[in-house]
Amino acid sequence: MIIETKHNQTTISKEVSLKGVGLHTGKEVDLTFSPSEANTGYIFKRTDLDGQPTIKADIGYVSSTDRGTCLKNDNVIIQTCEHVLASLVGLEIDNVLIKLNASEPPIMDGSSKYFVEALEKAGIKKLNKKRKEYVVNKVISFKDEKSGSDITVIPSENYKLTTMVDFGTKILGTQNASIESISDFKNDISKCRTFSFLHEIEMLLNKGLIKGGDLNNAIVYVDKPLSKPTMEKLRKAFNKDKIKVKSNGILDNLNLHYPNEAARHKLLDVIGDLALIGTKIRGKVIANKPGHYVNTQFSKKMKDVIKNSKMNDIPDINFSSKPLMDSTKIMEILPHRPPFLFVDKIYELSENHVVGVKNVTIDEDFFKGHFPDFPVMPGVLIIEAMAQMGGILVMSKLDDPQNYLTFFAKMDKVRFRNKILPGDTIIFRCFLIGPFRRGICHMQGLAYANGKLCAEAELTAQIIKVK
Repeated sequence: MIIETKHNQTTISKEVSLKGVGLHTGKEVDLTFSPSEANTGYIFKRTDLDGQPTIKADIGYVSSTDRGTCLKNDNVIIQTCEHVLASLVGLEIDNVLIKLNASEPPIMDGSSKYFVEALEKAGIKKLNKKRKEYVVNKVISFKDEKSGSDITVIPSENYKLTTMVDFGTKILGTQNASIESISDFKNDISKCRTFSFLHEIEMLLNKGLIKGGDLNNAIVYVDKPLSKPTMEKLRKAFNKDKIKVKSNGILDNLNLHYPNEAARHKLLDVIGDLALIGTKIRGKVIANKPGHYVNTQFSKKMKDVIKNSKMNDIPDINFSSKPLMDSTKIMEILPHRPPFLFVDKIYELSENHVVGVKNVTIDEDFFKGHFPDFPVMPGVLIIEAMAQMGGILVMSKLDDPQNYLTFFAKMDKVRFRNKILPGDTIIFRCFLIGPFRRGICHMQGLAYANGKLCAEAELTAQIIKVK
């Protein structure tokens, strides 16, 4: 279930920037963390693209997990986002805008250390909204049958993580890493660097990747004989006069921070990938042979579990309190008028959600024909009411809502679960599934009555200026 905790949401106090190169692209990158409002989460902004488009750090945008977790929405791409996201989760910062002038954050030293230092320099600021968590009350698992990797979350009093890795090589063998609290991230996990095996490095070099790699931002484990051609290739790639292998099987010029640094870095990756769920978890995560694919598949499953939990979480409305909007205020935002206005009052309104009600009376026009002997509110009108709620959510962001109209573009995953009858009070809740971009709004709509979920739908609408 989802609960509101006693802790306030956080952001950073001021902007802070870093410079570096992308691991795979080799391009110089400027990254800036900026303060953000409550309930916005983590959002990336591509300042190098026309219009400076954004993409939310959300599991629904994962496009690739090859050598890193990549996000894509239209032409907005963010590569290897996990180290940045892990630093934010590790410092318990809930809302940040991440500006980039390239597709890939700087690799820095291959860990989250420099992101953590920058964020601490910016300072952490409390916001006036409470943090919400999904409390795990049963075991939830995902297993990748092909690789044998699996991730499980079990009930716990706080967010804990354990990684168990078996690399199948004499160089690394089996390693474990754990943290008992996310507050341990900075000291125990954040400086653990990414790693690779020699055979993988050769493959990546042949593909034209890791252009930004050097021996200061990746641990390279030598799992095969180092031939002269390979040594020459590595020497050029890493811009070194000489390449040699240390006694512990690692390429030279780098010392391990911990004997199990590889397992600790895998734990760092798990934290970053699970940030894409978008909701904090109160539970213990146990990851066996984790990787970006299994991490993100588990995140998708958790997102669905949490979504289903939200659907059954009926908004608690104090009907004796003054609403944020009555029908008069609603008609200042929406063009709809009776008898085709199906929202009476709005009780909650934020950047990404809205809660409102409709009192269904026997004298509604549609009951005259639907049906005279058994009056039931038509399902299409329940969906229309949801769409009007979504219109209020989006139109409230505009300075001149009277100059815009909303039009349905798509309905998906529509379900009618219980009938709505005369005398019922419908509680509607709509929340954005993705960012509002280019006049397109994608949202989840829920309708409750008599303590039950009556209808649900994913709705896509287009906002068009008409004046």
